[in-house]
Amino acid sequence: MFRGSLVALITPMRRDGAVDEEAFANFVDWQIREGTEGVVPVGTTGESPTLSHAEHKRVVEIAVEVARGRVPVIAGTGSNSTEEAIDLTRHAKQAGATAALVVTPYYNKPTQEGLFLHFTAIADAVELPILIYNIPPRSVIDMSVETMARLARHPNIVGVKDATANLARPLHTRHACGPGFCQLSGEDHTVLAFLGSGGHGCISVTGNVAPRLVSGMHRAWAEGRIEAAIGIQDRLLALHDALFAETSPGPVKYAASLLGHGSEKCRLPLAPPAEATRAKVLAAMTGLGLIN
Repeated sequence: MFRGSLVALITPMRRDGAVDEEAFANFVDWQIREGTEGVVPVGTTGESPTLSHAEHKRVVEIAVEVARGRVPVIAGTGSNSTEEAIDLTRHAKQAGATAALVVTPYYNKPTQEGLFLHFTAIADAVELPILIYNIPPRSVIDMSVETMARLARHPNIVGVKDATANLARPLHTRHACGPGFCQLSGEDHTVLAFLGSGGHGCISVTGNVAPRLVSGMHRAWAEGRIEAAIGIQDRLLALHDALFAETSPGPVKYAASLLGHGSEKCRLPLAPPAEATRAKVLAAMTGLGLIN
């Protein structure tokens, strides 16, 4: 079971656009030392759509090498091609990843039966724990609770990253899939409400730049210190707002660059953050004491 604060890692780029492997390795180690309980390379925040297959696989390998078993590594391996997703998931297993995060196929718009067949094919092909990544705002489709319950019967499909922002969803998922089905939020703003509805943790964007605060909030919740958890949630609100003022990961890469974790560069078609967004990020990070 995956719990607590997991982070959807950025992929630092050099100013020439190449993956900055040294910066990424240092970043993974820093995350773990700051209290992050699991790392998630090459998801949406890691700019997986614009990485080559070779880059994608290398980023997973670096995360596994640096983690050295200290925390789980959940590798993003999704694609809108089932065969491509199988290949990336096979590589994640070979590299030593703990689990795979597989997004619902974007652009194709499969039916619920298509979703069932897609995830079943991946789970049949690779003996590795799989988390379904359900993110309708980016993939257009929404996996139904009924389809998820069918998939939850597969021994290799162990949970979901739920980025629907529907706080009734974890209640229905728990009822349909059972309390052992791992539910991780994909929405930083609503983490505590998600946990209160039966969730187990969050794959966070904000944790890229405030890992100690985010993991502290999860620990406070797990220890029953609810007021303390709410207090940290309140402190993080302005940072959440700033990091999602534009399409992620633009703002969070800018924020990470202020902390010395690589450049702010994203690959096109993502544009550099607007000056107004930069100002929001700077103000939020200063307000939290993350920078002077």
